[in-house]
Amino acid sequence: MALPGSLLPSALSGSPQPPTQGNSQGIASRSRRKFLALGIGLGAIIISSGAIWYASSRHDTLSFTPKSTAHPAIPTAGSILFTYTGHTEPVFSVAWSPTGKRLASASYDDTAQVWNAATGGAPLVTYRGHSGVIESLAWSPDGRHIASASYDNTVQVWDAATGGSPLITYRGHTAFVESVAWSPGGQQIASASADKTLQVWDAATGGSPLITYNVHLYGNKYGISSVAWSPNGKLVVTGGYDNKVQVWDATTRKGVLATYIGHIGSVESVAWSPDGRHIVSGAFDSTVKLWDSNTSGNALVTYTGHALAVSSVTWSPDSKHIASASYDNTVQVCQAI
Repeated sequence: MALPGSLLPSALSGSPQPPTQGNSQGIASRSRRKFLALGIGLGAIIISSGAIWYASSRHDTLSFTPKSTAHPAIPTAGSILFTYTGHTEPVFSVAWSPTGKRLASASYDDTAQVWNAATGGAPLVTYRGHSGVIESLAWSPDGRHIASASYDNTVQVWDAATGGSPLITYRGHTAFVESVAWSPGGQQIASASADKTLQVWDAATGGSPLITYNVHLYGNKYGISSVAWSPNGKLVVTGGYDNKVQVWDATTRKGVLATYIGHIGSVESVAWSPDGRHIVSGAFDSTVKLWDSNTSGNALVTYTGHALAVSSVTWSPDSKHIASASYDNTVQVCQAI
């Protein structure tokens, strides 16, 4: 189906395949993440113990090596520059500020933290306004504010420089909020919840939603896991637990304008290309699919490089490449088309 309006250039998060009853969805989502976190922690303990034993057993044969005076090696692609360890529980979402100088991260420890993108170090801001897990966050286009979505059923907007108390607490949802996205113009925020609604609301005032879509009325039985804006700010694209990618009118309440079918697992993440021409989706079926944003047809390309579920996808600024993150512990970058 053709979509209205031209898409103009402009400027990641995920959840599991749901059970058949919506009310158990949040529990399943949190349980899977907690299980993964415990598994990772146990693995780290085992590996650390093995390293200590090995070092002890080799103590007598180790020789002293003078400290090298050579200049440090220049980082190569894929090398870790630093590791940020400010959170005490698994981290669910991370977003780069528009200036590129800071990163914000959201965690199972009920905090959002802002930190220096060049050095890591101690958090510059620790936001504690939520009473539950923070699932998703997004920067405002001007970099002054952050919107965070939580298992406490709220989206909160707060000062990115100081944290403090929330400037706005949006209470339009009746279940935990899965995903949040700030419109390119900065005037609206879109949020998707386990209450099976997609809502668009005023970023400056909160208040009542400007648009509410009950997604089950549009063929989605289970709800939405991910939401992203089109570059022109007129449309939003969602990834659903029903394995579908859907495009929604974000200004005039026309509902679903296009539906893309092809995944055989819940769609964990969606992103619109900066040039407005394509949509990418990553799913629990371990695939990444590329779609034409102007027509609702079959996937243009299906990438099958991952061994496990794809948790997040994002575009390069020039719309030529796609990066995808997976539970197989890899991030892969591929040619878009």
